[in-house]
Amino acid sequence: MLPEFEFGDEVRIIRNVRNDGTYPGMSIGEPLVRRGSTGFVMNVGTFLQDQLIYTVNFLALNRIVGCREEELIGIDELWIPSKFESREKVKSRITLTVRGEVRVTPGMEGEILKVFRDENDGVLYHVIFHDQVLQVPENSLETVRVYLDEEMSNA
Repeated sequence: MLPEFEFGDEVRIIRNVRNDGTYPGMSIGEPLVRRGSTGFVMNVGTFLQDQLIYTVNFLALNRIVGCREEELIGIDELWIPSKFESREKVKSRITLTVRGEVRVTPGMEGEILKVFRDENDGVLYHVIFHDQVLQVPENSLETVRVYLDEEMSNA
């Protein structure tokens, strides 16, 4: 089990990372590092003798976080940013059909299951709308508006 990255290598994180309870001063589940952020490897260790864990210093965030190897890519590797991430709620901006049959109408809400980044086709998502999963291009989706209690009382 040889590490892909070494001390001083600049890396990019490809998944959002939340506090699993090991980052002090923050609640469990609170976001630590957003996908696409870059940092420098400070150390390489193992977890349970079968996983490489990199200590990465995200200088712009002033945050040092442990990352699994599969969460990182080299700074020179292709990175296509996406508007949404897995488990985010979205709604369709357009009517979506399969073989001419309407499956999703504008405004219908769904949840991102998987993100596909492709240099030629851009960003595509597997989105579950009720009981069906469709592959949807990024420009066909929009964020579901989340109202805060304060906004609701002012409405």
